[in-house]
Amino acid sequence: MADERTLREFATSYLNQQPLCITYPALDVPFELKFGLIHLLPSFHGLPGEDPHKHLKEFHMVCSTMKPQGVIEKQIKLRDFPFSLADKAKDLLYYLPSGSITTWAETKTQFLKKLFPASWATSIRKDICGIRQFNGETLHEY
Repeated sequence: MADERTLREFATSYLNQQPLCITYPALDVPFELKFGLIHLLPSFHGLPGEDPHKHLKEFHMVCSTMKPQGVIEKQIKLRDFPFSLADKAKDLLYYLPSGSITTWAETKTQFLKKLFPASWATSIRKDICGIRQFNGETLHEY
């Protein structure tokens, strides 16, 4: 019996064995996320009424003001994005395979795929196409 660990020790997950889904590229310049700037980021909770496209626009506005010398904006967004997610939306980072995201474009794609599924877009499109003008309803009320 070379390995004398308990069943509990076998079941315990170690953080170094389960890295996040985002793999950050190496930077030529040291880059540190400032505490004050993290609090400026918009929060997205994944609630039914929240618009993921609006969140991405607000996130872009905040990140575009952070311009450290020698760091590309896409790298800033990739590093800041996990701090803009909360609650149910943050689960996205935990359930994707480790190292599956390496660019900002992949991050946006996965975020929208998970939190703005095609079925939701189809449902909205169906609602818009199914609008009917009621009898007696004027055009400007329609």
